[in-house]
Amino acid sequence: MSDTSFETALGRRVEEMLDACTRCGKCVEACPSVAPAGIADTSPTDIISGILDILRTGDGPEASRKWAAACMLSGECIKACDYGVNPRFLLAMANVAMAKSQNELPERRRRGLTLFRDDSRDVTMLSQLQLDREVLERLGQKSASAAIPAEAPDFVFYTGCNVLKTPHIALLALDIMDALGVTYQVMGGPSHCCGVKQFKAGDVEMSGRMGANSIEKMSHSKSGQVISWCPSCYVQFTETTIPAIERQSGARPFEMTPFLLFLRDRLAWLTPLLRREVKMRIALHRHPGVAGVMEAAAEILQAIPGIELVDLQQPAVGLQSNNLRVLPEFKRELQRNELQAAADAGVDALVAVYHSDHRELCAHERDWPFRIINVLDVVGASMGLYRHDRYKELKLMQDADQIVADCKDLIAQHSLDVATARSIIAKGMLGDQPLPLK
Repeated sequence: MSDTSFETALGRRVEEMLDACTRCGKCVEACPSVAPAGIADTSPTDIISGILDILRTGDGPEASRKWAAACMLSGECIKACDYGVNPRFLLAMANVAMAKSQNELPERRRRGLTLFRDDSRDVTMLSQLQLDREVLERLGQKSASAAIPAEAPDFVFYTGCNVLKTPHIALLALDIMDALGVTYQVMGGPSHCCGVKQFKAGDVEMSGRMGANSIEKMSHSKSGQVISWCPSCYVQFTETTIPAIERQSGARPFEMTPFLLFLRDRLAWLTPLLRREVKMRIALHRHPGVAGVMEAAAEILQAIPGIELVDLQQPAVGLQSNNLRVLPEFKRELQRNELQAAADAGVDALVAVYHSDHRELCAHERDWPFRIINVLDVVGASMGLYRHDRYKELKLMQDADQIVADCKDLIAQHSLDVATARSIIAKGMLGDQPLPLK
């Protein structure tokens, strides 16, 4: 590693993009956040010019500040730029610059730590309410989080943190990799954080430290590749942390590939395993923030015998459902319209890809004439693989006390505090409902 700090390396990358940016405004024109953020009447060139001001000074015009704050990480801006600039990265750094201008480092550090602790507590509790120790170990938790395999695996499978709230999704991913015959080590959860919470709070140094620590742990596979699940972690690592570390060290630690792109690249090996007919008419809940993932999901689904894939003709925006929270009413409208479109189309299931999509949508299964499932549920069904969706089963109860009672054995096994469990269920599970149930 050079003597260049993580923050300095990030700053130099920003400066290069500032020099390359022509302020043409194409990134603003392509962005789906502009209209719902209420800045459609502002000149795109003025908005991007203001972003550059924010990056240099920490302040800028109101429309530019609104644009940065409303970023859903859709990625349309990246495709629109002809000059090699990553506007999504610049918006993330603009939000960091505004956070720095508003609070001194001690306050930003406290905020980042609070966000990290709250998220870690929710992830740990909600996973323990569903899984025993043995299965948690399989997902890289408990003592497995510090384990070093005797032989380097083909790949590291990086879960991120929040998929552990809906663990059947992650377990199906492992089952599919087992069927493909690849070896892997599972890493993820709070002990392998990407640092995104600290980054959003404006504590760049701590974000870099946490991200670099996780990267070091993940840098020991035979292939030099990490398979990732969480899109938020993927963007944080590939667009922020890894490029900065590459500047510091002169070498890229590994390549990171989203799980569904990993599967599509092995579709010739996967297709013979898709033996069982799954006779379903389905619609895919889409978020395009990681290039190619939704297309890969559709291609994999279409390889399954019996599947009819229906296009609901609904807008596809954002990185995942969780990232649309910056525009809450817009988000509710999108979800409401998609559920109605799915009902009108007569689908058997609305199929989500990411875990936050599943968490937010799954309880609507109670109120609509179709199932809400994950893409890996469909793939698994064709392969003869099944994992019970305990998260959906619990959330459909819509009663924190009933959920606590139903999880009493695991509460005892993990020595969980009942009052804390009830509080996290109410806030982190039942409260995770942007569009209210009927």
